Amino acid sequence: MAPVSSNAGKGDYPWWLVALAVIALGIAGVIVANDLYMQVFGVVLKGLWVTVFVTLVAFLLATLLGLGVALMALSEHKALRQIARFYTEVIRGVPILVLLFYIAFVGAPALVAVINFVISPLVSAGYAEPMLVRDLSLMWRAIIALMIGYSAFIAEVFRAGIQSVDKGQVEAAKALGLSRFQRFRLVVFPQAVRVILPPLGNDFVAMVKDSSLVSVLGVADITQMGKVYASGSFRFFETYSIVAYVYLILTIGLSLALRGFERRMRRAT
Repeated sequence: MAPVSSNAGKGDYPWWLVALAVIALGIAGVIVANDLYMQVFGVVLKGLWVTVFVTLVAFLLATLLGLGVALMALSEHKALRQIARFYTEVIRGVPILVLLFYIAFVGAPALVAVINFVISPLVSAGYAEPMLVRDLSLMWRAIIALMIGYSAFIAEVFRAGIQSVDKGQVEAAKALGLSRFQRFRLVVFPQAVRVILPPLGNDFVAMVKDSSLVSVLGVADITQMGKVYASGSFRFFETYSIVAYVYLILTIGLSLALRGFERRMRRAT
């Protein structure tokens, strides 16, 4: 019988978390005590709601689109499977930054042209005005780009989670006379969600960080507010230190919350 390690059953104490908490509190003290840091923090914080809004809306839309693509990839129809595969491979092969530029300056004008074509009878009758490219704000262009970019990765998460469910249970549900939708809703998805949630949470944290890329379009998020302040005051060290601090608080806080949620899920099962 192999010897049992003296550390078996004992988790490592999260000293890294203690160190991070001490550092975060120390930086918070410096911000409060220093007027310059407090001013920078106030400016940067003005972009917080934009970062949160862009992340939440883009992630929600990406999750819905990713689920749809995943269901297409698992469809019995070959054409749908091929379309889903084509979509995921192409989108995953394009960097998020390039996708932002493409959607903002190529996709948005094309979308406006399509909308104008569809509503052209209403425009001719005087019931509607033609849409202009500037009517689609840069923030919504950024949201659409993040939605498309992350939907391909989320689709693979959903596909892997759904395929992890034992096929025997699906066959048993089919034998009970459940429809395809009922099998998915009552048997497959409740089990797949346990596999899906951890990587989905990681994608959410990653989107919080990637939302900083929307600053290249001039969207007034945390990064953009810091960029504008630093370019005007030349306080680059102070500004970007605060920007990094705010993002770390957001991402580490979310990561810890997600880990706690995963632990509760494991105990429940």
